Amino acid sequence: MSIILTEYQEKDVPEMVRIWNEVVEEGMAFPQERPLTQRSGREFFSVQTFCGVAKNNYGDILGLYILHPVSVGRCCHIANASYAVSKVSRGKHIGEKLVKDCLIQAKALGFKILLFNAVVESNLHARHLYERLGFLQLGTIPEGFRMKDGSYANICPYYHLL
Repeated sequence: MSIILTEYQEKDVPEMVRIWNEVVEEGMAFPQERPLTQRSGREFFSVQTFCGVAKNNYGDILGLYILHPVSVGRCCHIANASYAVSKVSRGKHIGEKLVKDCLIQAKALGFKILLFNAVVESNLHARHLYERLGFLQLGTIPEGFRMKDGSYANICPYYHLL
């Protein structure tokens, strides 16, 4: 199966919302607490600097990412991204392809740094991937993330110079 990475299109939004909501509902990675609706999802994805999707040969969306500045003004050269891979597509290196594409897109868009400011410490698959791709951990923020069950987990910010 080949994977095609491309910028999202309007017709992709329903499947993007479904995949995004899988991660939100798991409550272990994204800060959002409520799932997107089709309407809020359409708006959410449209305001990102870039949204990439990974599709298989049949055009099925396997995962996606969003890319946007962390801040404004003097810090707008620092990008942030979030990744979502559908439950059925996990373990197939889709996340790795998304992160690699995101690094290319971020640089092409003029960003100088890609920063992940809320990687949950227990998300070992993501952390190992980031480290393998050259991201550096900035430290640990104790109890920086509230899990779905109400407990708190440490977060590990990572960055990559572009």
